[in-house]
Amino acid sequence: MNAPLDALLAEFDVDVTEIEADPGFTGGTFRRPDGSLLFVKPAGRPVAEWELMARAMLGRALRVQLPPLPSLYELTELSASA
Repeated sequence: MNAPLDALLAEFDVDVTEIEADPGFTGGTFRRPDGSLLFVKPAGRPVAEWELMARAMLGRALRVQLPPLPSLYELTELSASA
């Protein structure tokens, strides 16, 4: 998880789309039916913030234990009911 972010996202075949979003939104992950991942990146946010959130989202998706996020940030997991 210490590799450059672009290399990590490529290794795990993560697509990234950028959207305009409210200031409180720092990113999102969508697991497609085929198991591939789509990350939603908010436009205009600091690069360091995106690095932090993308790594946290990837770690959560892969079920990799990572250090806690700074208290300003939180990952929330939602699941669709069948």
